[in-house]
Amino acid sequence: MSAQRLQLLKGHILPENKTTAMAGSPGPLTTHVLNTAMGIPASNLALHLYRQDPSTNAWSLIKTGTTNEDGRCPGLITPQAFTSDVYKIHFETAKYWERIGETGFYPYVEIVFTINDPGQKYHIPLLLSPFSYSTYRGS
Repeated sequence: MSAQRLQLLKGHILPENKTTAMAGSPGPLTTHVLNTAMGIPASNLALHLYRQDPSTNAWSLIKTGTTNEDGRCPGLITPQAFTSDVYKIHFETAKYWERIGETGFYPYVEIVFTINDPGQKYHIPLLLSPFSYSTYRGS
């Protein structure tokens, strides 16, 4: 196992590093992308957060970002802007796989979800491999 991979995994194993990684990502909505095929965070993966207009069903872009070394994208939305609505996160997976020298089956992944209580914290993880993905409501 390479030293770089061990260093990345260390941040997920040791509690003090976990706290530090989360400290930079406060907010009502968070995401964490993991490359499960390699067992590492999916860093430098572009994503876009959208909100759906309930009257027209059109999507409005709220934020464009890129995951950090830990596979997280802090500051997706402020508590003030977070409302009860339908949202989606669009992940640019083809560009990510290409950048790391792999070929993926899905050119992008979109996770659509409903926020009923904007006072709660919502976490949207994405687990990736070149030929599959999975998500769930995290904590």
